[in-house]
Amino acid sequence: MPLSSPVPRALRHTRAIQVEAFKRDDGLWDLDARITDVKVNDVTLASGVRTGGTPLHELSLRITIDLELTIVDAEAASDAVPYPGYCDTIGPAYKQLVGLSLMKGFRAGLKERLSGVLGCTHLTELAQVLPTAAIQAYANDVIKTRDGADDDLLPHRPFQIDKCHGLRADGPAVAMYYPRWVAKPVTS
Repeated sequence: MPLSSPVPRALRHTRAIQVEAFKRDDGLWDLDARITDVKVNDVTLASGVRTGGTPLHELSLRITIDLELTIVDAEAASDAVPYPGYCDTIGPAYKQLVGLSLMKGFRAGLKERLSGVLGCTHLTELAQVLPTAAIQAYANDVIKTRDGADDDLLPHRPFQIDKCHGLRADGPAVAMYYPRWVAKPVTS
């Protein structure tokens, strides 16, 4: 169902976030993430005028992960920033992501290592989308979702059950698509 029709309005700012996942020849995976902020009109910053239509922020973050979703390498780049020579010097700090698991305490570890003046607000915000992007990348490639499996004899339930509203164990979607794993109501 689409959003409702808006009242008359004028576009002023666009933020775009893109994440691409790549399976590497060495068995690791790269997640390349990018965040871009573009104003429609010229904007005057302390560092000078930024012409409308040109990026105010154009920041990239690449993490390399193993099959257990642990970060084994990280790098950041700042191609457009509001304060050149200052904002664009923080990239090396993102090596601190190495060793974090995307599935166990990632956001807390990210905050501890790179929040506030320890990192770039925008790169740190961008990093927060990486766990779910990695799961989407791994689904049916690294992690078998068992979608449409008629004779699913594995002893553990599919990982995606109870990870969101639509796939709650007691819900109609699990009853339809994963009937073996539907939570049955308790009767007295």
